[in-house]
Amino acid sequence: MNGIDLSDKKRIVIKVGTSTLAHKTGNLNIRRVQKLCEVFSDLKNSGREIIFVTSGAVGIGVGRAGLATRPKDMPTKQACAAIGQCELMNIYDREFAKYNHTVAQILITRDVISNKTRHTNARNTLHRLLEMGVIPVINANDTVSIEQLDFDENDTLSAMVAGLADADLLVILTDVDGLYDKNPKLPDAKLIPVVEKITDSMISAAGEKGSELASGGMLTKLEAATIAGENGIPTVIIKGENPEILYDLFENKAVCTVFTAEGEKI
Repeated sequence: MNGIDLSDKKRIVIKVGTSTLAHKTGNLNIRRVQKLCEVFSDLKNSGREIIFVTSGAVGIGVGRAGLATRPKDMPTKQACAAIGQCELMNIYDREFAKYNHTVAQILITRDVISNKTRHTNARNTLHRLLEMGVIPVINANDTVSIEQLDFDENDTLSAMVAGLADADLLVILTDVDGLYDKNPKLPDAKLIPVVEKITDSMISAAGEKGSELASGGMLTKLEAATIAGENGIPTVIIKGENPEILYDLFENKAVCTVFTAEGEKI
């Protein structure tokens, strides 16, 4: 990983996208979710603090509701979010309990970030949960949000949570190995292992979102890396198909893109 040492990072925000959590049908990828919870638990057992930012409520709600495609109208999106959020937390609670870890749900809307009082309350809750040894599971509050489901994607949310938590590292699990110099589907595309500054050419090459069930894309991940970097927090974009790749990440052996943090924590 070109000399970037991540082995000493303790407080980790890990964001998992819909494409990692769900099959193309929209139904939960149970085997992968089970493995994610196992690896997260093992990392926590090693002394790290894990904050889990989960996507997938709307996408999984679509599958549970028996819909063929992601809905376009806001009430149906919100209804699917409500269905999917219940499904997600039920599974996370059960899977983490297998390893004697307790989870807590935090649903966030953008005004939690912009409103000083709510910002303070969310920050205090998050820090106290970590002190109690609990794994916070965080999602956007898509059931009540009205502005394009508020964040509309959880990449930005994860970066803001990293700032709230004073995290040491933000990890975004997605369906590609990292940032490429062009469309990764092209045969001559090359992975960029380390990014010290996000350039216009990187933004141009980032392209559009991937799967139909997902709401973000590489552009939103670049935005997340920028926000985290402004808070002095490095960001990793890494493929989440095999959750055990996180072991390689903290042994500095993983194939990924690391965005170094140029700023100071604020």
